[in-house]
Order: sequence, then C-alpha cells, then structure tokens
Amino acid sequence: MGQPIFFYCPRTRADTVMWLNEELGGVCDIKLVNIKEGEHKSPDFLTINPMGKVPALVHDGVNVTESAAICAYLADAFADKGFAPALNDPKRGLYYRWMFYCPSCIEPMMLDKLGGVKRENPMAAGYGSEEDVLKSINVALSAGPYILGEKLSAADIVMGSLLNFAIMFGAIEKKGKIADYVDRMTSRPAFAKTQETSAKYAAELGFES
Repeated sequence: MGQPIFFYCPRTRADTVMWLNEELGGVCDIKLVNIKEGEHKSPDFLTINPMGKVPALVHDGVNVTESAAICAYLADAFADKGFAPALNDPKRGLYYRWMFYCPSCIEPMMLDKLGGVKRENPMAAGYGSEEDVLKSINVALSAGPYILGEKLSAADIVMGSLLNFAIMFGAIEKKGKIADYVDRMTSRPAFAKTQETSAKYAAELGFES
C-alpha cells in the first residue's frame, strides 16, 4: 500500500482531515494547495476533484473527496490504528450514522443559520429544524465520552471538528453535553498539533493571521 497524498489548505475543511492524519500518526504526504492563488481550480487539480475544493486524497490510484468520506477512508486504510469499528462490529452502523450526519444535517443547518436563510418548508432542507439537529447531536453524545461510548473513532474527529467550528462562529451555543464534548475533543494533543500545523502552513502560503 502506497502513502496517501493529502491535498491540503489551512483554515479550510481540510483541517478536519489534518486532525485525523495527526491522530493516525502523520500517515499522509501533504501537498499544499493555495486557494488564494487559485491552485484549486487548476486543470491538474480539477482532475482530482472536479468541484475544485480541498480536501482531496489520492491513494493507490483512487481519488477521494469530501472531509467525512476521506476520514472514513483513512480510518479503514489504517485500521490497525483503531479509529474505525471492524466491518462485523455492531457499532459500525452507528459510526457511519453520526459521521455522515455531520455534513448532511449539522453543516447545512449551521450555514443556513449563519446566512440568515429561512426555510418555508424546513423538511425540504434535509435537516428539519435547528431544534431537531440539536436534539440529535445530544443523542449522539449520550453514549459516553465519545460517540461510540468509551472508544474514540474517526466519527468523533468529524463531529468534534464541525461542532468546534460551529461554536466559534456562533451557529451553536456552547453548553451542556456539546460544551463538554468539544472541550474533551479539543484538549487532545493531535488537535493542538493540527492547530500548529495549520498556522505553519498558513504562514508559508502568506495567509494573514
């Protein structure tokens, strides 16, 4: 198995994948993509992700895009690291459920709220209502310190990253189980390392602090 090539730009959704990469011990070869210079829209990059977005991953000839999908892929590719339940583990379904709930429901709700979007028919948006989303998050966090109970998984990296982002921008209030969970996740050494890595690459690319 070859080394995954991770196309990364700091201060983007790619930081979620970088966090998991740090948790896995730095398994990826990092390739910087300067979105301020339009490198994500270059012909070469568009062959990897026609959407022209980071993150993206290339591994053994396979292109993988979307943060949650990349995290799921890496957790399986490096199964010995213990960040995904085995295929025959009953918790595998729960793991998928909450990992993909993040981009399917939490993020659209958050973006609608920050953008002041009012839906005449909330169910048409796919996430229902903000109240529905918050109730569901609290259900996800009721199993224990992590989504699967006592065991940390890649689903926690996806959930923790998104909730931290939502709190930072005021889309979700930091209180109760959500506050405890985000504090627990962001106290991890790999999160601190991700912050350092993001700042280093941001400076390298000339991004303003």
